[in-house]
Amino acid sequence: WNFPLAIFTGQIAAALAMGNAVLAKPAEATSMIAVHAVALMHQAGVPKPCLQLVPGEGAVLGPVLCSAPNISGVCFTGSTATAQSINRVMAENLPPHAPLIAETGGLNAMIVDSTALLEQAVQDVIVSAFQSAGQRCSALRMLYVQSDIANEFQRMLFGAMQALVVGPPEAADCDVGPVIDAATKDRILTHISRHTLLFQTSAPSEGHFVAPTVLSLRGIGDLREEVFGPVLHLARFGAEDLDQVIDDINACGYCLTFGFHSR
Repeated sequence: WNFPLAIFTGQIAAALAMGNAVLAKPAEATSMIAVHAVALMHQAGVPKPCLQLVPGEGAVLGPVLCSAPNISGVCFTGSTATAQSINRVMAENLPPHAPLIAETGGLNAMIVDSTALLEQAVQDVIVSAFQSAGQRCSALRMLYVQSDIANEFQRMLFGAMQALVVGPPEAADCDVGPVIDAATKDRILTHISRHTLLFQTSAPSEGHFVAPTVLSLRGIGDLREEVFGPVLHLARFGAEDLDQVIDDINACGYCLTFGFHSR
């Protein structure tokens, strides 16, 4: 749902290009965009028997689609838990050679060492952590900053965050829009309340808005799941601990993207 046109049409186009017919099941929250996208593809010449839209609730449709005997493969973008559920259903019902291509979430990390150009690092952190209100599987979740520069880096980061405008996406000055629904907002706010707050901007009280937030953690091991919103977790490290930090990131088993700022 967070890239309701790009990911949806991209997976369809890839499957069609390889000669497959496609049953396209969009996220419930963005079904109308999918209806319009499929209509455009049909209008552009994709034969209707080769592309059928199947909107509905994932919990209801998923097990049916992923266990149908004439399904030869599944492409999925979403949560890790749902991907694992799909994998189990396919293993029980489909031939072993039926592929599951799943892009799921990540506890994505960045390391900023003492030689980094701080202005550049701050800019990249702002873009990666808070663009799309943090609702990207590739968004930065865990930031490690070397202790030598941490105070100066935080001062610059918090100053840059204060310039972010949180509001409706149709506003020309909007930098950070809403999260997808009320339940997600409540889940994110609960997570924030359970950790040490370093900095938070402001957000409109009406609507599903969450203010960009920085929380303090000891390290990525304190995170058990992806927080899909404008929340950044920050930890300090000493130069002698760099190898351990990298080992901790690799050990979490839940990574998708990674960044390293250094000169």
